[in-house]
Amino acid sequence: MATFYNQATLSFGGNVVNSNTTEAELLTGLTITKTAVSGDYTAGGNIAYVITLDNIGSSAYNGLTVTDNLGAYTLPGGGTAIPLDYVDGSLLYYLNGVLQSAPTVTSVGNLEISGINLPAESSATLIYEARANEFAPTAQGASITNTASTDGGVGIGVITADATVVVRENPQLTIAKAVCPAVISDNDRLTYTVIVQNYGNAPVIATDGVIISDVFNPVLTDLTVTLDGVTLQAGVGYTYNAASGEFATTDGTVSVPAAIYTQDPTTGAPTTAPGVAILTITGTV
Repeated sequence: MATFYNQATLSFGGNVVNSNTTEAELLTGLTITKTAVSGDYTAGGNIAYVITLDNIGSSAYNGLTVTDNLGAYTLPGGGTAIPLDYVDGSLLYYLNGVLQSAPTVTSVGNLEISGINLPAESSATLIYEARANEFAPTAQGASITNTASTDGGVGIGVITADATVVVRENPQLTIAKAVCPAVISDNDRLTYTVIVQNYGNAPVIATDGVIISDVFNPVLTDLTVTLDGVTLQAGVGYTYNAASGEFATTDGTVSVPAAIYTQDPTTGAPTTAPGVAILTITGTV
């Protein structure tokens, strides 16, 4: 929908008189809207999109092509990164609510859906999925905005619609354990090292209730426990049953920083440095 203005001019005897200015609205025959079914995304996750084309005019639109830029954005080095990949075979095409044969789809660089026919006073709906790839930004507050467009007809030009999704903020934890030395004798001191890594964009904080637990076999005595180099006190930072070998950190003891994400300014290649927490438990066998 566009507003246009018009004014007439009267010239006589070297004089010029302007008329009042008229105002009217031109209703385009075609409108486009785009929405994301979910408002957020995760790395490697799928996002469902819905594009609606409404023909509110009395003439048909045939052979339309809808283009989606899949969230393309400009890198600081001047290149372009495309954070979404079309999920092959996911497209559904409805005309006035009735499922139609799938139109032609190409997805090299951007997504193109061609062969859309809209009779007068009709509506077409395109539903498809895109996957957040390695170029999808994942730092806190990041988002992806992708734009769908199609030719709105003579006198209207290209019409567009945007949809924005924001990255979901949550920790992503892994745990690994090592022992040293690998060969020991009775009454030797043994050290277990537990490494917790956070690949997510949100930190683990004390109120998140993360607990590291273990059962030592053989049972250890005379424990020394540190978390990130800070000594933990029995009953405060951890609990231990010297009879059964059951060990656990206390609620609120473990915290892990969020990962740090960087991106090559020219290629867009991402690098993730996980946040780390290191728990060491040393005891006598």
